[in-house]
Amino acid sequence: MLDSPYVRRVAISLRLLGIHFEHRSISVFSTYAQFRQINPVVKAPSLVCDDGEVLMDSNLILEYAEVLKPGSRSLVAATRTERQHELRIIGLALAACEKAVQIVYERELRPMEKQHPPWLSRVQGQLQAAYGELESELQRAPLDASSERISQAGVTAAVAWQFTHMRVPGIVSPSDHPALEAFSQRAEQLPEFLAAPPK
Repeated sequence: MLDSPYVRRVAISLRLLGIHFEHRSISVFSTYAQFRQINPVVKAPSLVCDDGEVLMDSNLILEYAEVLKPGSRSLVAATRTERQHELRIIGLALAACEKAVQIVYERELRPMEKQHPPWLSRVQGQLQAAYGELESELQRAPLDASSERISQAGVTAAVAWQFTHMRVPGIVSPSDHPALEAFSQRAEQLPEFLAAPPK
């Protein structure tokens, strides 16, 4: 479902790459049995390829998507230096996603009496650190937020930022991250982002 940052980054990326796909909104929670029929591991996103083989994990699906239309637009940089920097951005954004998801699971799936405040504090600190690093990177080297030039780093950073503020508001302040906030707002207005709303 598009409330998952991993599913959403794949949906947006496929649109940016011009790859036609059918999105089926199936929950790993409320429609677990239905999801299990498609992928017994019940991991989102899952991509059912044309031959029926199922791929999972957003990074691996996006790696596959990059070779589906050789010679067309790519979301990854061609040079080693640029790709190294983009991978740093992606890594920070995915770390932020992971920590935000851990907070959501801790708050929503674990009974209150079994929640562990020191663990939550640690995860929140990691989330804040990831966004602090992302903010520094965007201030040093701004990302492009146009449909023609946005990279996978940009897609992932914007999706992570939106997810964090939708699901765990109040932990990371937009006013403390002006470059990230401004970039995310521009990216969220792109047609490819609007076509994959998070709710």
